[in-house]
Amino acid sequence: MPSEVIYEPIEEFGLSKKNRSKTLFSKIGIIGCGLVGQNIARVASFYGIEVVFIEVNEEKIREAYKNIEKLLDERIEHWGITQGEKRASLSRIKGTLDYQNLKGCDFVIEAIRAIDRGGKIKERKEIFHRIEAVVDRECIIATNSTTIVITELASDLLYRDRCVSLHFFVNSQEARIVEVVRGLYTTDESYQKVCKFVTLINRKIIPVQESAGLVSVRMFVVVLNEACEILMEGISNIEDIDQTMKIGLGMRLGVFEVADKMGLDKIIRWMENIYNEFGDIRYKPSPYLRRLVRAKHLGIESREGFYKYDESGKKIQQNSPKC
Repeated sequence: MPSEVIYEPIEEFGLSKKNRSKTLFSKIGIIGCGLVGQNIARVASFYGIEVVFIEVNEEKIREAYKNIEKLLDERIEHWGITQGEKRASLSRIKGTLDYQNLKGCDFVIEAIRAIDRGGKIKERKEIFHRIEAVVDRECIIATNSTTIVITELASDLLYRDRCVSLHFFVNSQEARIVEVVRGLYTTDESYQKVCKFVTLINRKIIPVQESAGLVSVRMFVVVLNEACEILMEGISNIEDIDQTMKIGLGMRLGVFEVADKMGLDKIIRWMENIYNEFGDIRYKPSPYLRRLVRAKHLGIESREGFYKYDESGKKIQQNSPKC
């Protein structure tokens, strides 16, 4: 008669739970899963990090999942990832309405899209308080805002030293850099933790001193304003200005193409915030830009901005006069 087979759980032979150390950045949270939040979730999950994102309703959650899956499918089409990697990434992403699900996060990034500066600051401060009420003391709290300084957002928190600002570039998958900003209260330990996270997701760290607009936005809006001025003066047209930037100056996209991708209403809010901060006319939104936004020509999102776009977001080629 065969002897009875004894099954013993493999967990019994591992380290005790007491001795197991928690891996830093095994779980992160994202508040707001629009274009920026989706990009952060996709990248972090690809590198094995569990992601929890908070949205305002179930429809927004479904929309975020759909867009993340679409982004991953595009990577598959370009031989960037496999079907297995796509499934693994999606399995690490969870959408929720409940801030309590942020418990256990090592890092929470606020990435909401608000309408006006006053409302934006108030809303973001409320979000920071809601995050702090749930997460552990060691959890880093960050904003992806480029035009509101982290010191202002963190000023009312109990533990202001763990707050950092960082800016992900979402307009190009090739832009593997993240601007990282320490606030007035940020400790070296918190800053270094964020730098480790950026390295973990295979991005280059661009250290930036606290300033509205950081490096990228301050430079971009000045170039965009000048391009609009050239356009209004009749010196050149939209396509040729962009061709000059791409072919003449070696940029991957023209300034108007980038603006349409970012969203013209978002850019105007950036410009108004920076103008209010510095009072420099260079940052004041161009009348041409304001005219487009008033007409609801917001860029790719509305299928018309400086250019026109089809339903899939591809630019519709227009015949321009040739010499």
